[in-house]
Amino acid sequence: MTTPAHSALYLSVPFCRTKCSFCNFASGVFSRQQFDGYVAHLELAMAGAESWVRANGGEFSPLLDSIYLGGGTPSVLAPDQLERLFQSAARSFKVKPGAEITVEVAPGTLSPEILDVLVRCGVNRVSLGVQSFVDEESRAVGRLHTRATTLDDIARLRAAGITEISVDLIAGLPHQSLESWSRSLDGVIALGVPHASVYMLEVDDDSRLGRELIAGGTRYHAHHVPDEALTVELYREACRRLNAAGLEQYEISNFARAGHRSHHNLRYWQRLPYMGFGVDAHSMLPAPIQGEPHRAIRLAWPETIESLLANTAAERTVVGERQAIEETYFLGLRTVEGLELVAIKEEFGIAAVDVYKERITELVARGLVEIDDGFLRLTAEGRLFSNDVFAEFLSE
Repeated sequence: MTTPAHSALYLSVPFCRTKCSFCNFASGVFSRQQFDGYVAHLELAMAGAESWVRANGGEFSPLLDSIYLGGGTPSVLAPDQLERLFQSAARSFKVKPGAEITVEVAPGTLSPEILDVLVRCGVNRVSLGVQSFVDEESRAVGRLHTRATTLDDIARLRAAGITEISVDLIAGLPHQSLESWSRSLDGVIALGVPHASVYMLEVDDDSRLGRELIAGGTRYHAHHVPDEALTVELYREACRRLNAAGLEQYEISNFARAGHRSHHNLRYWQRLPYMGFGVDAHSMLPAPIQGEPHRAIRLAWPETIESLLANTAAERTVVGERQAIEETYFLGLRTVEGLELVAIKEEFGIAAVDVYKERITELVARGLVEIDDGFLRLTAEGRLFSNDVFAEFLSE
């Protein structure tokens, strides 16, 4: 395997104005005094990227076709700090002309100065963490913006020439109903944005709201969270209405108009190389050796700022042939197109498909996957139970 022609860069900015009650990401509210040291750390990491990759036995092209700043909320940085990150990326890598450059923004954090930095640094795509167009629902989970704030931000982005805008929604927030969810979907559709993401609320002990739900308590409006059946219905309604409005579903949680899919996220599902720096950032680097052309290295940075700034090494995992096949299935099945079985045979050998024949037959019988014109893909029902499907392709 030769070094890929293009790569991608992800920078984690784990700072937020407030920690939403549903959030299970490695992010939070920190003193602004910590921002500068963190940005300096990312600058050093990018400057040393080539030697870091080599030390971990991976391969990585310095030519980037996508850059993604996520978190957290990168737009809470000071304008000069945000600009430093882009300047460092430009010094450390080669950015392909026309590369997709995305920044996650929380409504209400898009100051004129931040917007100016985005335009000046070539940002051409913004992902807005709206979550809901209903103010009561936003307040219930600790969001500081209103529907009016979101509309104003989108108008100013478009006026500045940034028209590639993605809007995030969450199905299952406290106080949500079919009627209120319809208002959020109306908001997305009426705005005519080219991309939207819809996530079902995760109930786990990695968020305050999740812990309260598990405990059966009432804090964080937990007693107003829709039950699982309603959350599923909300997701199904989103799929129906967004597809009908021209925002076609192309992945479990993602919808786009023709020509507006997220190139950066597609890299993840297609197992293409990417490098990440910052809290809880990940990398996937090809690392072929004799007899193992699909071998790769996955690297994961610490989940806390303290560990990262203490120079704790990234956790290194070697992906062998069998793991590469498993990843090809459970990542590729996330997309609506699914996986071409002939292509898997050509890349990995016939056994890479034959070994799963019985499991695939069973999943087809259960209505969770289908095979159409040589492609294996999740059904609409399968997308609701995708984790169960993915488990069938993992080593026991």
